[in-house]
Amino acid sequence: MKNTYQAMQVTRPGVLDMVDRPIPTPCTGEVLIEVEACGICGADISDIEGADPTLQPPRVPGHEVLGRIKALGAHTSSIWKIGQRVGVGRLGGHCNECAQCRQGNFQLCPNQHFVGATCDGGYAELMIARSSGLVSIPDELDSVEAAPLLCAGIATFNALKKCGANAGDTVAILGIGGLGHMALQYARRMGFRVIAVGRGQDIAGDALALGAHLYIDTNNEDAAATLNSLGGAQAIVSTVGHPDAVSAVMGGLAPQGRLILLGAHKSPLPVSSGQLVVGERSVCGSLTGTPYENERTLDFSVLTDVRPRIEVMPLEQANEAFQKLKSGEAKFRIVLTVAGEDVAQKNLP
Repeated sequence: MKNTYQAMQVTRPGVLDMVDRPIPTPCTGEVLIEVEACGICGADISDIEGADPTLQPPRVPGHEVLGRIKALGAHTSSIWKIGQRVGVGRLGGHCNECAQCRQGNFQLCPNQHFVGATCDGGYAELMIARSSGLVSIPDELDSVEAAPLLCAGIATFNALKKCGANAGDTVAILGIGGLGHMALQYARRMGFRVIAVGRGQDIAGDALALGAHLYIDTNNEDAAATLNSLGGAQAIVSTVGHPDAVSAVMGGLAPQGRLILLGAHKSPLPVSSGQLVVGERSVCGSLTGTPYENERTLDFSVLTDVRPRIEVMPLEQANEAFQKLKSGEAKFRIVLTVAGEDVAQKNLP
């Protein structure tokens, strides 16, 4: 019987190496997952390039993990079974003991790992995960198409749910990339008038095909002015982190409109206090979500036929996939397959 598994680890910052590791045993409340697919997210860039070079063993990145339970640790909830298909997103499982967990704010638990950053992720054949972070996967979703929904999907779905807009309202999506292309699809199916805001005409056709009613090219027009000519946006969901790009669009918020931030940046966001006060506008951040919310995202995706646009690459090409994402050439998500060709060939967009 095989006693090792293969994993792509960050041997040194920015570089992934394929290694053999001993097969681990899940501890109390943990499961061992046999990985079938793992999406590559923009956050993986900082995880790979900023990994601690002194960490031993080196970190395995990846937090859009899809696979089947291979082994159960002690005292794992009875809802999880050997062979069951599950997913793991960015949040590695709440503790059920802290103040936030006791209030039901499981996504804000300070005692959970960030998968792929503070614990090993899914660029591997096997992965240990806390059972409190597991997501049940609908049969209607293939592994390669479900993987990006565990991060890009839930992040945009939850942001739109909390944006304050009602069906028929104007909602703008800033940034049409890995997150934005999911937000456009969800927003259209939620009944909003969807405005895509991007840079350049090369993405216009895709934005409209994904669900936008209108595309605004910030290279050629003032996005805030165009939004105001339409009556203003009840919500703007920003998937980009650059503060200047976000600030430039804020003027297009309607009175009592809400800016939802998904993209994070170290630099401060310039905000006019007068703009917020006079129009009773607001700005808020949106994290990913709980495992239950992740399952709601998957169910909605099945119900409304929302799927990520993906390119599939094998695990051993993780370095090439990472560089492609970093260069901006990915359109729109890349998924690494671990379980072979059968998984990779299913239902590609």
